[in-house]
Amino acid sequence: MSFSPRRCLPLSAASAAKVKARAAISLSAAAAAFVTVAGCTSAGDAPRPSVPTPTGPAAAACRALYDALPERVDGQRRVTLTPGTRYAAVWGDPAIELGCGVPRPEVLTPGSEHYNPTAEAVEVDGVSWLLEKQDGGYRFTTTGRTAFVRVTVPDAYRPEVNALVDLADAVRSAVPEQPL
Repeated sequence: MSFSPRRCLPLSAASAAKVKARAAISLSAAAAAFVTVAGCTSAGDAPRPSVPTPTGPAAAACRALYDALPERVDGQRRVTLTPGTRYAAVWGDPAIELGCGVPRPEVLTPGSEHYNPTAEAVEVDGVSWLLEKQDGGYRFTTTGRTAFVRVTVPDAYRPEVNALVDLADAVRSAVPEQPL
């Protein structure tokens, strides 16, 4: 693709004033649009986890899970995400993040470079979770369910597994068991 060079011509004082007025209006409109799209909240910079895009039975289970999620996890109040989604949720600051309908973890995927059939897992109130230590906390992913549910818990909420206690009832009731 090529572009033709443009020649800049001097503007009259009246033309320059019109251009400045248009630019100010455009800048104000752009700022208003940015504020609208960015979704301001009273909490300032609201956390925004990556949002999964499940399909089929996993999507239905995730929507049911969203409706069953508690208002508090590990003592932290649920944060409203903007724009809204039924596949992710956040509690507290630092954020405890939940994503439903995430891909199967590599450690559970035969043939994957990181496949580990003896990966560390924990069962909390009837829900089995893959346990993965990360910088600054843990990532837990359900196993044996119609949808993979991932929860990341920062070190600030030690022991990190406590968050799973508050989520177990919702996961058990909304995301049916399914062998791996």
